[in-house]
Amino acid sequence: MCRLFHINMIFVTTTACLALAACGANQEAVEVTSAPEQTQNEVADEGEYAPANAVKTVPPPPSPSAVAPATHVAHDAAIMVTGSRIAGPAAPPARYAPYAEPDREQYQDIERSEVVRVADVPVSTFSIDVDTGSYANVRRFLTDGRLPPSDAVRVEEMINYFNYRYPVPRDRSKPFSVNVDAAVTPWNRDTHLVRIGLKGYDIDRSERPPANLVFLIDTSGSMSAPNKLPLVKKAMVTLAREMQARDRMSIVVYAGSAGLVLEPTNDPLKVEAALEKLQSGGSTAGAAGIALAYKQARAAFIEGGVNRVMLATDGDFNVGTSNRDTLVDMVKREAETGVQLTTLGFGQGNFNEAMMEQIADNGNGNYAYIDSVLEARKVLSEEVGSTLFTIAGDVKVQVEWNPATVAEYRLIGYENRALSEQDFSNDKVDAGEIGAGHDVTALYEIALVGSKGAAIPDRRYQANRPAAAPGNPAELGELRLRYKLPGETKSRLLTRVLPVTLAARAGEVRGDMALAAAVAAFGQKLSGGEHIGDMSYRQIANLVPKGDYYSEELRKLVQAADTNGPSR
Repeated sequence: MCRLFHINMIFVTTTACLALAACGANQEAVEVTSAPEQTQNEVADEGEYAPANAVKTVPPPPSPSAVAPATHVAHDAAIMVTGSRIAGPAAPPARYAPYAEPDREQYQDIERSEVVRVADVPVSTFSIDVDTGSYANVRRFLTDGRLPPSDAVRVEEMINYFNYRYPVPRDRSKPFSVNVDAAVTPWNRDTHLVRIGLKGYDIDRSERPPANLVFLIDTSGSMSAPNKLPLVKKAMVTLAREMQARDRMSIVVYAGSAGLVLEPTNDPLKVEAALEKLQSGGSTAGAAGIALAYKQARAAFIEGGVNRVMLATDGDFNVGTSNRDTLVDMVKREAETGVQLTTLGFGQGNFNEAMMEQIADNGNGNYAYIDSVLEARKVLSEEVGSTLFTIAGDVKVQVEWNPATVAEYRLIGYENRALSEQDFSNDKVDAGEIGAGHDVTALYEIALVGSKGAAIPDRRYQANRPAAAPGNPAELGELRLRYKLPGETKSRLLTRVLPVTLAARAGEVRGDMALAAAVAAFGQKLSGGEHIGDMSYRQIANLVPKGDYYSEELRKLVQAADTNGPSR
């Protein structure tokens, strides 16, 4: 039986992989074409305010009959999983050891956001982030009995892993609704959390544009583990079964060199048969595989459709071009041709998340980490619309805070999505995309003028202190959003005034605002906790709303960190 990496998922024992036939036997089914290596809250929705406090109901996991029955105890029974249910501690819990670098895993350095005085920097600008990989990767570490490295924790991706009860847009000429609410900050009652939520319109299966998907699969020797290539096959089968008659799927693989395994087809059975023949071995010519996959995507390009490369790998490129900046430049150029890139991360030990996240962001796509069949189902079946079908591109957020009412602010997360103020109006500056039905959430912690929540002390010299602000006392600030509709090159602008009543009427966090706050607190505590005071894991767990499957999983993860993991 394979090893568990999702608290409530058991990997199904996989059959032995058959050899990939490049020539000779089975050549009719699979033909490989080699390529050389190369380089309380009030909610503001379109100007109107209405309460939105309920937790969104999320479908439960598959019934136990959908997975192989099994029992697994993770690291001395710290967490026991039976079938697909969390059974809780079955023995005295193990202690988490402080994190030690596992083999060659790579993460991008993160310099955490600090508190900013409005009088000094009144405008905050960033690109949206729809990636969710950090949450699933953090879950993998906790399930495996370790705290994640700090740089593996991107708080915005943890927050955006969850769906929130934002209203859908009323008019598709505006691809997403704009929602704002506020509450008292759970870890500092002298400050407020302001939540900005975007909700993209969804599209029915029958409305989806045709898709040209190239599955780019790493079959190198590093992918031999059960949670790598065998899981990749299951994930890609999940996606293939979501496709329709007018869609096209092809498969490119790479190890020491790259090859075309399956010509474009709309038959999921052919895709499954080709996937089953794959086996791992050799070094990793990732750049050559990416180049061939883009070539294949361009050859099968569908005008007005979705054209996307789906890269499944541990990111361990070790042959040919492996420099991250060079690969980023490559996918940037390819994105200009209309082909987008989604990266799906797998495995551990040599996992290169820094590579996966950066090339997805620059390839006008998204990044997800797949740690189980359940996660594959969530990303590639339940959320396939938001994963594949873009409804707005280059989405940027800007908030100008009013110094008359707001003394300080801090954007929680989005550190590697920060933009300069002038980037907001520059349509040549790339930003994130929103997929159909996607939620995007951002949280600011603010301290009001005259409150005890200010973190930056007054300056000694009068000339260095902010002058009295003449701004409108009825406003906290102004929210601005820029976005492009598919096929457009000029951005559109949306603006919303943030009324001071958001803070004046704010109460305790509840409903899905409590969920967002709990995830934000959890991510901040895992990454060091400098801004959440002495808030404990137990307090965070108590903040999580009850009754929702994914919320319950979150609570279990927080409890695992509380019971077994020392705070940083």
